[in-house]
Amino acid sequence: MNGENGKNGKNGKNGKLYGVGLGPGDPSLMTVRAVGVIAEADVIAYHSARHGRSIARSIAAEHIREDHIEERLVYPLTVETTDHPGGYQGAMDEFYAEASARLAAHLDAGRTVAVLAEGDPLFYGSYMHMHKRLVDRYDTEVIPGVTSVSAAAARLGTPLAEGEEVLTILPGTLPEEELTARLAATDVAVVMKLGRTFPKVRRALESSGRLDEARYVERATMDGERVGELADVDPESVPYFSVAVLPSRVDAERPVREQGEVVVVGTGPAGPLWLTPETRGALAAADDLVGYTTYLDRVPERAGQLRHGSDNRVEAERAEFALQLAQRGRRVAVVSGGDPGVFAMATAVLEAASQKEYADVPVRVLPGVTAANAAAARAGAPLGHDYATLSLSDRLKPWEVIAERLRAAASADLVLALYNPGSQSRTWQVGKARELLLEHRAPDTPVVVARDVGGADERVRIVRLADLDPDEVDMRTVLLVGSSQTRAVRRGDGEEIVWTPRRYPEG
Repeated sequence: MNGENGKNGKNGKNGKLYGVGLGPGDPSLMTVRAVGVIAEADVIAYHSARHGRSIARSIAAEHIREDHIEERLVYPLTVETTDHPGGYQGAMDEFYAEASARLAAHLDAGRTVAVLAEGDPLFYGSYMHMHKRLVDRYDTEVIPGVTSVSAAAARLGTPLAEGEEVLTILPGTLPEEELTARLAATDVAVVMKLGRTFPKVRRALESSGRLDEARYVERATMDGERVGELADVDPESVPYFSVAVLPSRVDAERPVREQGEVVVVGTGPAGPLWLTPETRGALAAADDLVGYTTYLDRVPERAGQLRHGSDNRVEAERAEFALQLAQRGRRVAVVSGGDPGVFAMATAVLEAASQKEYADVPVRVLPGVTAANAAAARAGAPLGHDYATLSLSDRLKPWEVIAERLRAAASADLVLALYNPGSQSRTWQVGKARELLLEHRAPDTPVVVARDVGGADERVRIVRLADLDPDEVDMRTVLLVGSSQTRAVRRGDGEEIVWTPRRYPEG
């Protein structure tokens, strides 16, 4: 950035602003560039608490000369309360504005200013608040530094992230439920800003099933460094300068358990965008994945996991196999499409788990986005009022039962979500269902024909019930048939939307 908009200082030129990353604490980890910039600077600025001590200054102390002008930027508060009318944030904003003005005065006078920052200046650092206020007015440069994340991983001596693993960095100040969800969903994580947040972070790690993996690093590379298992740390002993680390799972030893568990998970109608954080966590934590091969292919491969794919018509065998793996101490995720409790694997697993020989195996069911809900969202809100969900497949129940239920739901004026409407071996059910529904529905009743929602071949159309073509329907299709109140409207942009009013007419 050129300082064209700033005032001219000595020699008619503004000074330059540097944000200098000092690394995690050990002065020997400062970069050559950081040392050089400090040597060139006229002004050395650093933040400190009101007690006057500055970690940043102590790291760079041997490079600060007597002729350096020092600007100590003293925080008005750290964790204490304030009577500032804007609260904590208002007090800090006022401080950063005042501190920036002090630095600007030096820059206007033509002095080079180096703002010292622990770690990296733009990574959870105070320098960034100066930077944002001054970068448009003065020539600036940021000198990157080794972060506490990298230092912690180095001190642990274990890979932080490997291969396709995803690293998530979280502040411990997040709400506990948010921490739990994010820790469950990611491969690798670092939680910063511990101190008073440590009890909450520990609970979040435990709730997400990750506590046994968690490591603790305090003051990495500094005096008083401490490394260990996070579960063993006394909460009263944890300072702000500490982090929780969930290191790489690649090549990590799987725990030996006397008893495993089975978790039935729903992947939603398509790929990763439809997974919940809880489901992501269960899939990542599993030793074994069991499921219909098409659904297993939606789950990212992870080192150390075993995948057991099978045909879609062996649900009972698949369920028993998963329970047997759990009896051997394995943590098993049974992968289902959509929601596992809606015409899917949860029933098969629970039915098998009810047998005496599997009575002691823990079983959990995690929800997923259903095909009906996904299709409804694409079309608008056709399920906005009472609705019934039916499967048109007569493989597991007689067609007579299906027809009777169709008539009952249609006569009750319910919106219908129809699963498994057709396949290569079942081609007549959609046509027959249309005939039955037309006995109770007007020909122009809106029908949402949704195929492969969320997938590469997604196609969602709205047709009249009388125009529903069975040839356009297969096992990857879900049908949403409106009630007498369902409306289809074409909006100004040409898009047609469908909704069912929440208010039903009296009488």
